[in-house]
Amino acid sequence: MKATPPTPHQAPEQAPDQPPGQAPEQASGRQARPADPARLLTAVERAVTARLTAALAEADCTPEEWRVLDLLADGQGHPMTEIAEYALLPPPTLTKLIDRMVAANRVYRRVDDADRRRVLVLLAERGHTAHRRAADAAARAWRTVTDALGPEEAALLSALLARATTRLT
Repeated sequence: MKATPPTPHQAPEQAPDQPPGQAPEQASGRQARPADPARLLTAVERAVTARLTAALAEADCTPEEWRVLDLLADGQGHPMTEIAEYALLPPPTLTKLIDRMVAANRVYRRVDDADRRRVLVLLAERGHTAHRRAADAAARAWRTVTDALGPEEAALLSALLARATTRLT
């Protein structure tokens, strides 16, 4: 059975203890409100991020550090603007994060050989080690999401979010 995402005018999925055809608000006597996609996305993001944060804490890493480590794991080196975009961080926040990661010997900065005006950030050896630990933790966190949603719905969610990101950004 394929799940389809609710449209903005559909009520949320039926709670197990609700009579069929009744939204939770209807069961308590209040009128059902249409689903708010922005609110639903925020709720899902918070739930997934909470799982990711807890798993990454065991690897001594934050979700923001994880995003940086994951991008830099390709070994190519990336400029700060690209890292900020990928990590979803404003440039000043990223600069502080990279400074902390440099101090922890997880990353280092190097002038770009192709364009001496640019500085690239690369993983140091400790960064590679941190990336391996964090990757395992992130995979465990995603497995908890997949277990909660089921593999088909987790894959559908990922595909829909990727498509929406491409189309809306």
